[in-house]
Amino acid sequence: MAKNYYEFKPYNVGRWIVWGLFALILLLAPKVFTSSLSVTMLSQMGIAIIACLSYNMLLGQGGMLSFGHAVYSGLGSYMAIHALNMVSQGALPIPVSLLPIVGGLAGLAFAVLFGYVTTRKSGTPFAMITLGMAELVFAMSLMFSEFFGGEAGVSGNRVAGQSFFGITFGPATQIYYLIAVYTFVCVALMFAFTRTPLGRILNAVRDNPERVEFIGYSTQRVRYLAFIISGFFAGVAGGLGSLLFEIVTAEVVGTGRSGAYLLFTFLGGATFFFGPILGGILMVIAFVLLSEFTKAWLLYLGLIFLFMVMYAPGGIASLIMMNLRVASFGLLRRLWVSYLALGVSALVVLLGAAVMIEMIYHLPLNAAMGPMLNFVGIEFNTSSLDHWFGAVFVLLTGLGLFELCRRQFILEWGEVQEEIEKEIKRRETL
Repeated sequence: MAKNYYEFKPYNVGRWIVWGLFALILLLAPKVFTSSLSVTMLSQMGIAIIACLSYNMLLGQGGMLSFGHAVYSGLGSYMAIHALNMVSQGALPIPVSLLPIVGGLAGLAFAVLFGYVTTRKSGTPFAMITLGMAELVFAMSLMFSEFFGGEAGVSGNRVAGQSFFGITFGPATQIYYLIAVYTFVCVALMFAFTRTPLGRILNAVRDNPERVEFIGYSTQRVRYLAFIISGFFAGVAGGLGSLLFEIVTAEVVGTGRSGAYLLFTFLGGATFFFGPILGGILMVIAFVLLSEFTKAWLLYLGLIFLFMVMYAPGGIASLIMMNLRVASFGLLRRLWVSYLALGVSALVVLLGAAVMIEMIYHLPLNAAMGPMLNFVGIEFNTSSLDHWFGAVFVLLTGLGLFELCRRQFILEWGEVQEEIEKEIKRRETL
């Protein structure tokens, strides 16, 4: 006779706290950053977070390197802006708040169409096919001006239809909160996907496709289903973008946008779920703030990507998790001096390199403005050998100091890791 008993499964308190803090940040962010530029940047960050997470569904979770993910977010933007114009004309009786879903369904439909071809291969052939698809769609965006609007794009007005309790989505704050709601829901759904059987088998396809085939699963079908789901969320991001900017141009389906998704997803950390969230935030900061600060921002971005590949291939998220592991054993305080030394020496390197880069850019681009350059509040003379020598001296000195600090840090980090391993073995024997 079976025994009757009650089983209590405790709540994951940490997960509730994290999601609660995420919702609280989304809610209070425009109260802290109140300027119109800040609210617009926050809205762009929400869109970028959805786009990067949808891309990471392919790259991080499925091991599929795609060079054409902007196709699905971009086509979702076009369908959403056309739907917005139909709502403005009274031809489509749906509220403006649901137009991102239209973009998501468009992204899903095109993922069904294109994904059937692209997911038949994996690895490098998959990447090349996605690149070909991206070039094809971008060429079509310039050819079929009736739908894509040519170089001028397609514009719309998000203040359309009947207002709901005074909400017209005209003010920047109202459209931000719409984006925030979609961001929270989409992030939650994509996190839930990682816990589903499909999400788990997608990880298995990434790690060992031969074994997945051996146990009876079709790796092509798994990749195809993940590709479709990723296309839906990319389309939602595109639909939100069309509402925010009220214009869609051919740039949204270009390879540059796809490259940005790849670069910043990698910088954030493709192996962790929260990595693309960091990447989306960094993408907006780079495109909005860094591009306004210097004309050489793409060069700085490339150098950052290069150093991340060399020294932290797991992205920013991996650095955070490694240090959290050290902190959990109470050993992080032993490394703060090394971190301080690394940070100071890295700043010296950055200062020397930045001065040289800005002076090099100043020579051909701003020759009519004279040889004087104002950078970080300091005047530099690009025609003076002393200033060039000083920049090179600071750069080389910083590199030498950084290398010494790095070697010392590696020694201390190794000692800390040995102590952690010893502590783990000691706990296992208890």
